[in-house]
Amino acid sequence: MKVKGLRWWVIALICLATVINYIDRTAFGVMWPEMGKDLGMDESDYAIMLNVFMITYAAGKFLSGKLYDIIGTRMGFVVSIVVWSVASIFHAFARGLVSLTLFRAMLGLGEAGNWPGAVKSNGEWFPVKQRAIAQGIFNAGASLGSVIAPVLIAYLYGHFGWRTTFIIIGTIGLLWVIPWLVINKAKPENHPWITEEEQKIILADQIAFSSPEKKEKGLSVLKILSYKESWGVLMSRFFIEPIWWLFVGWMPLYLNSKFGFSIEEIGSTIWISYLGGMAGSIVGGWYSGKLMETKTVDAARKITITIGGALIFLGLLGIIFLVTEKNPMTFIYIVAVVLFGFQFAIGNIQTISSDLFRGPSVGTLAGLAGTVAAVSVIIMNSLIPMIASVSYTPAFIVIAVLAPLAILSIYGLIKRIRPVELESV
Repeated sequence: MKVKGLRWWVIALICLATVINYIDRTAFGVMWPEMGKDLGMDESDYAIMLNVFMITYAAGKFLSGKLYDIIGTRMGFVVSIVVWSVASIFHAFARGLVSLTLFRAMLGLGEAGNWPGAVKSNGEWFPVKQRAIAQGIFNAGASLGSVIAPVLIAYLYGHFGWRTTFIIIGTIGLLWVIPWLVINKAKPENHPWITEEEQKIILADQIAFSSPEKKEKGLSVLKILSYKESWGVLMSRFFIEPIWWLFVGWMPLYLNSKFGFSIEEIGSTIWISYLGGMAGSIVGGWYSGKLMETKTVDAARKITITIGGALIFLGLLGIIFLVTEKNPMTFIYIVAVVLFGFQFAIGNIQTISSDLFRGPSVGTLAGLAGTVAAVSVIIMNSLIPMIASVSYTPAFIVIAVLAPLAILSIYGLIKRIRPVELESV
């Protein structure tokens, strides 16, 4: 049996895993008001839970990147989604701060693997010109999950309560493993279902990229870090990541404190902003691929990242200067522009790991970049409660500055986006 476009089935499953990933993590915030009451916890405990998640998430990015390099993306994804799905189910049995801390830590450790795994799968299954659109499809899952989660979680909570809701969404993740193992039987070079035409398209770039001697041998972390291009990836992720997480983690609380939104009002409006992010994922990937028809990979990536960064910056200026207490929907729409710009850029930033390296080295760099990004979010989460006690405006000013810094990191440290390993062969 041969399946046409097998690589698109693989990335569709990864997108679905990302949707599940975001539903599982978003459930905590949506149901927190009732969870907190039942468990005798307050907003300070909520902040602790956010950082517990991010600390293990940061560690999990690097550890899972190495794990994927050792056992491959097929089984790596199984490990990741089983760990986070079981952790989600365990939330139903939380009894207080200690047990919930343990389950949030386990969730962060498991969910972290989704990103380096997706980057590595992208490098294995897609030619260079299609990697940005593939990464865009995967990243769209994050926004789609954020759009679906409030409605789905509210429905499940209304019918079953928060404990059973965690069991249901955790079970959905475990069921995902079945089609993944069936469809993703092997890598493109050995998959029994792949057509000869698709196999040639995928492997052509990989053969041109790497030398036979180094095909399967991954570089050490120190060797990867010896390339300044790797630092371009790390620094850009460090600067840009808090922009997304500021809105994912704190926008519901901001809408409540600034505009007096109820949980129902938050759920009925916040999806608009995330819809902008989902559109940015797809359009950014498509646009980068389109540019590659006439431009180099280096030019296409950098142009797309620059446009995304500019939209982030302009959108944040709009939030700072245009939003007042009388126009909450203006905030919602402008955030949609900011998240569109973020996703427009981030897919191409994430893909750079597979543009620079090959094979086992890709997961290591992608995982390390995810860890660095998570560290910057932990720093932000630690500062936001102090800043927000007065106003969120300083936070918006800071992340407005971070956008151009992310772009400058790419331009300053990555002179040309191309395989760095070839330069040392």
